[in-house]
Amino acid sequence: MSIEIANESGVEVDESLLAGLARHVLDDMRVHPLAELSVLLVDEPAMTELHVRWMGEEGPTDVLAFPMDELRLPQPGGGSHSDHGSQEPESTEVLLGDVVICPQVAAAQAAEADHDVQDEIDLLCTHGILHLLGYDHADPEEHATMFGLQDRLLASWRAERGAGEHGPAENGAVKHGPPDTGPPADAPEGSG
Repeated sequence: MSIEIANESGVEVDESLLAGLARHVLDDMRVHPLAELSVLLVDEPAMTELHVRWMGEEGPTDVLAFPMDELRLPQPGGGSHSDHGSQEPESTEVLLGDVVICPQVAAAQAAEADHDVQDEIDLLCTHGILHLLGYDHADPEEHATMFGLQDRLLASWRAERGAGEHGPAENGAVKHGPPDTGPPADAPEGSG
């Protein structure tokens, strides 16, 4: 699994920790081992530009997700890595897409929610990845499914790291979509 983290935000972020979280989420979701994911951390002006361009909304947002290749998700309770991914042969790499996070917005949301900035960034990264995997929260049933899964993934990540429960940050709304092919898919803005 290839996970690329690029920090262009000007804010110090533990990139190895973020890569570990992304790997944890992808492994737990049984995403094909040849999948590729990009996580980009940007500053507020860059996020504002993306938000306006792809969502038609002013100001910066917390996270955008830009899905690339279509994935077939495994059915609950069954399957293996080879049961999902691209329609191509097993050796073909799958580009999941890009998750773009603005640490400055995450910090403001973390302060408002009275929890750790890293917890907020973890939540946003997990949320963005779930959007790349086809999850959404447009209606109440989708919302319950996606945020229940998000909370479970974050709890298992914290337990795996021995960090315990920091208290799950409640969801917000993130936005995303392919940078060169159309507007981003949905994502929670105001997470926290």
